[in-house]
Amino acid sequence: MSEFRFPVYRKLANNKSFYRIDDERSFFEVQVIGNKCFLTQTLAKQYPEIIRITDMLMLNEPFIESTIEEFHMHYVKSIGK
Repeated sequence: MSEFRFPVYRKLANNKSFYRIDDERSFFEVQVIGNKCFLTQTLAKQYPEIIRITDMLMLNEPFIESTIEEFHMHYVKSIGK
């Protein structure tokens, strides 16, 4: 997977979660619930988490490409700025 230049941005096809993938083992997720946004960080140590990052990078369903602008817009809401 080293062909990726990190960070990489992805989102769910339903626009309910936005991701900034920092490397093959870590990502930030901003989850949109109603008019609120919640930020979490995942450091992948278990196999299912590692596979999830691989699925995001490979654009496997339900993940699609996103942009830094989309991620940042929701990130700012999640930290209350």
